[in-house]
Parts: sequence; C-alpha cells; structure tokens
Amino acid sequence: MNLVIIPARGSSKGVPRKNIKSLNGKPLIHYTIEAARKLFMDDEIIVSTDDLEIKEVVESMGLMIPFLRPKELASDTASSEDVILHTLDYFKSKHGQPDKIILLQPTSPFRKAKHIKEAIEQYDEELDMLVSVKETKANPYYVLREENKKGYLIKSKESKATRRQDVPKVWELNGAIYIINPNAFNNKSIGEFKKVKKFVMDEESSHDIDTMIDWKFAEMLMSIQKDESIGS
Repeated sequence: MNLVIIPARGSSKGVPRKNIKSLNGKPLIHYTIEAARKLFMDDEIIVSTDDLEIKEVVESMGLMIPFLRPKELASDTASSEDVILHTLDYFKSKHGQPDKIILLQPTSPFRKAKHIKEAIEQYDEELDMLVSVKETKANPYYVLREENKKGYLIKSKESKATRRQDVPKVWELNGAIYIINPNAFNNKSIGEFKKVKKFVMDEESSHDIDTMIDWKFAEMLMSIQKDESIGS
C-alpha cells in the first residue's frame, strides 16, 4: 500500500478557510481528493486536519478522516515533516510500512490524476524523493539580486550571460506532488535528502493558491478551462 497524505489545517492567513472555500462550485480540497481517488484506495488516503468543519466537508465525500491532528501540529511553526511523521505513525499502526509516501497539497487544484500517475512512473526506489517543479521565472543567474555588505545589489548567482536563454534552467518547487521514500524518511530529515529528482509540470498545472490574488487567478483559469471545454 501507499500512504497518500493531504494536509489541510483550519487556519490560513492569505485566504481564510481556503481549503474548504468554494472554487468553481466545490470546496478547494475536493479537487485533490478527486485526483487521489482516481489512483488510490480510500484506505491509502489520509486527510490530516485539526478542523472539524474540514473533517465534515471531506467526510461528505465518503472519505473518512480517522483522527484530528493535534493543535501543536496545526500552528504556524509546525512543519510539513511533523505532519508527515504523525500521519505515518498512524498508518504504520494499521497497515505497516507503506511502499511510498505521497504528499498532495490541497492548494494545487490544477494538478490532476494524470500528473500524479506520471510522477509515480518516474519515481525510483533508489531516490530519497521525487518532487514536482516548474521552470522558475525568477532565475538567480539573470533577474535575482542580493544586497552585499555595502548595500549594493549583486547577482544571486554569477553569470556572464546577457540573454535569459543562455543561463542555466532553474527549477522551482510548485508544491503539488512529493513522492517520498519511507526508508529515507525514517533515517533522515527531508532537508538532508540528497537523491532528489524533479517531475516537471507546466505553469498552469503548477498554480498554487496562497493569496487572494492566487485565488482570483485560479477562478479565471477555471472559467477559461470551462469555456474551452464547451467549445471543443
């Protein structure tokens, strides 16, 4: 069995109650649950939440939530790693060690089942982790600058390139998919992982909702996709 974790705490500052806020007629978290259910059994999917209303919304889909996350794991200082460890301990008590840990953030509504499936196909047991990315526009060789001790702006990464096309590609984690090797996770923290490879996603599918501007853009994308679907 695999362990699919969908982390959904109740508090969120950028978009209040965003995990259950309605996007194009259904709660945001529904998009991730629907994608996961196309590939995994319900016994493999755990929504980790501290919030009773989120629990009710999820269970209205027929997906039972076996526990509420402790409040200390739902604070601003709690890490995703803490949440994974807590959920993994529960899963192991019921099913033993999973083959893979798959973390799917509910703030990525344009990440589909096909993306998860393709990422799993690229995952190798020799890896510590496979993570979804997009090519970043904020390339540190070209547009990013840091302040030195004198207050002058200097390039974040040195390069003599004069065109964007000539600088190395740099990949930005998009937060949509993390496939973690349980054996690696048992032995070291995610920050210590060395064998990490990328799963590339396009800009639209990578869209992550953190602010109200992100939310408005998601609504626009949904509307465009709906119009294209009707027209096709």
